[in-house]
Amino acid sequence: MADPGKMEEGLAHEENMEKKGDKLVEQQQQLQEQQQPLVKQKTKRVATLDAFRGLTIVLMILVDDAGGSYARIDHSPWNGCTLADFVMPFFLFIVGVAIALALKKILNIKDAIKKICLRTLKLLFWGVLLQGGYSHAPNDLVYGVDMKLIRWCGILQRIALVYFIVAVIETLTTKRRPTVLEPGYSSIFTAYRWQWLGGFVAFVIYMTTTYSLYVPDWSFAVSTDSETTQYTVKCGMRGHLGPACNAVGYVDREVWGINHLYMYPVWQRLKACTHSSPSSGQIREDAPSWCRAPFEPEGLLSSILAILSGTIGIHYGHVLIHFKGHSERLKQWVSMALGLLIVAIILHFTDAIPINKQLYSFSYVCFTAGAAGIVFSAFYILIDVWGWRTPFLFLEWIGMNAMLIYVLGAQGILPAFVNGWYYKSTNNTLVFWIQKHVFNNVWKSERLGTLLYVIFAEITFYGVLSGILHKLGIYWKL
Repeated sequence: MADPGKMEEGLAHEENMEKKGDKLVEQQQQLQEQQQPLVKQKTKRVATLDAFRGLTIVLMILVDDAGGSYARIDHSPWNGCTLADFVMPFFLFIVGVAIALALKKILNIKDAIKKICLRTLKLLFWGVLLQGGYSHAPNDLVYGVDMKLIRWCGILQRIALVYFIVAVIETLTTKRRPTVLEPGYSSIFTAYRWQWLGGFVAFVIYMTTTYSLYVPDWSFAVSTDSETTQYTVKCGMRGHLGPACNAVGYVDREVWGINHLYMYPVWQRLKACTHSSPSSGQIREDAPSWCRAPFEPEGLLSSILAILSGTIGIHYGHVLIHFKGHSERLKQWVSMALGLLIVAIILHFTDAIPINKQLYSFSYVCFTAGAAGIVFSAFYILIDVWGWRTPFLFLEWIGMNAMLIYVLGAQGILPAFVNGWYYKSTNNTLVFWIQKHVFNNVWKSERLGTLLYVIFAEITFYGVLSGILHKLGIYWKL
């Protein structure tokens, strides 16, 4: 006969086990409920990011292909800022924002560094291939470059440098990131002081070199079919911010060699260089010698200060991560943007540091970063706050496939392919026929026809193409 005491103990033990099991189930359910919002938040995509990136690509296509007809939207010949001058810093700004979001969770620092290095090398490769002079698309159906004249610098190369520095700092300081910010407006700055320290170091290097480096006289040669002419530029000074004797150009001539710089600098549109100013034209006979010289707009020293543009962009990304309310984010973004604009305007109009894209001056960094902050905030209100996504969908689509559209459109690879199919003459192609007969002849103006062609043929086409690729789930990312 069974012992009643042992039976009671067994029943009590089973009851305790059942209660523990129920508690374990409850704890698992609570844990799943807590984790579920985190999963949703991780997969949520900020539409403003893609739209802003798409806007930058659209601006690049517009100013590259229509800037020759409308000089006012082309790059400023020297001091000042035009529509084209916003493209590069907008790229760097959005690169910074994207880095903050992409690296907000790092599981393995070594793997992250490897991926950053690999992506940097890919950007450098495509930069040299597309802008080094190998392709002469879309107008000239030839390829090949003399290695003595190859251009080492360019847009993607500058993006690669900024991306590498900013992303490495973000990765190496991952253990120093705060989970919760302390109260106060400046807490976001102190929490990411290492990122700002990197930007400050770039600022110090640029300013010290620009104003203290001695620039001696320098020479260059211009070759034509019949002869080669040697020119000499008289300098012997420090801190000069004009085209002839600035430290930015001197560093590039010494590091890369004068034959590896951009051969058609925008300063050739200055009044001192051509009677057609501000448009392009024949060099004046009495023009200074430097008007015929090469100059690298994406050179080494100017790219160092461009790191600050990426630093400001990553700050906007940090705000997006830590501040969940729309008003809190916009307060941080807009206040900083306005502060940067005020600093830039004061520096420019007091002639302390003019706004200059070619030199990538500090006032230029502040002005363009402030403008990027205002545009980004405006997009955020319209798209992510008010939900007006439909009017900006084509920008989102282009932004999701930015690298592909950059290669096909901004670098003219697709038009070059189309121009490769011509009838009797290389001028008889589908691209030239559409531009001439559908736009130029209809509007009786080559300038207006070119502008409308770029907007309603090129940009519209790439928007539709990006939309189709998005629907098919096809994206090209480095």
